[in-house]
Amino acid sequence: MSDSNAWIEIVLLAMLAAFIGLRLVSVLGKRTGEERPQQIGDSFRPTAEITAPPRRDADRGPRGKLVLPPGTDISLLPALESIAATDPGFAPDRFLAGAASAYAMILQAFWSGDLSGINGLVSDEVQDNLTAAVDAREGAPLPNRLLGTPSALLEGAELVGQMVELTVRFGVRLATADGDIETRDVWTFSRHVASLDPAWVLIATDNEDDSADLPPDHAA
Repeated sequence: MSDSNAWIEIVLLAMLAAFIGLRLVSVLGKRTGEERPQQIGDSFRPTAEITAPPRRDADRGPRGKLVLPPGTDISLLPALESIAATDPGFAPDRFLAGAASAYAMILQAFWSGDLSGINGLVSDEVQDNLTAAVDAREGAPLPNRLLGTPSALLEGAELVGQMVELTVRFGVRLATADGDIETRDVWTFSRHVASLDPAWVLIATDNEDDSADLPPDHAA
């Protein structure tokens, strides 16, 4: 009798285990080893700026401190530290190097009369102003060229919510039809720190030189 009861218990346990197994399969599904990894749309992919805590780079020094580029006003340090805390990839020296390259590229596009190469580098308003200036000279190219690498100095920094605005003073020597001149410009760049696009956009220009050979003034 005891053997019969033992077999009944074994059968009941086996049936219970089979039932639980079938439920798990129905809820979780079966994996065959050939499934494709789940794809996450770009619009929902988390970015380092959003999900990761600020990381320390070797050249940044102690936590909470940035290495300011030479000539930078020390009063800008708190604003720059706030920007770096929100955007861990931000470094003032790398920004200035990129800003100087963008400055040269935008000037050369303006002089050539072909602004197609700077789409995405300037705001719509700046693009409209540059286009109007090129149209005013009927698209004629200007013989200007840069003499050397532009200097770039951070002059302003502001973090408003998730928007960063950095103001840069540029200086460069130009070769023009009337001879060599020195020009100084103050341009403002902006970026959303949580954007997947790392590019900065030129949102305002101010020329300290009164010259028709330079991009038109654009007050912020």
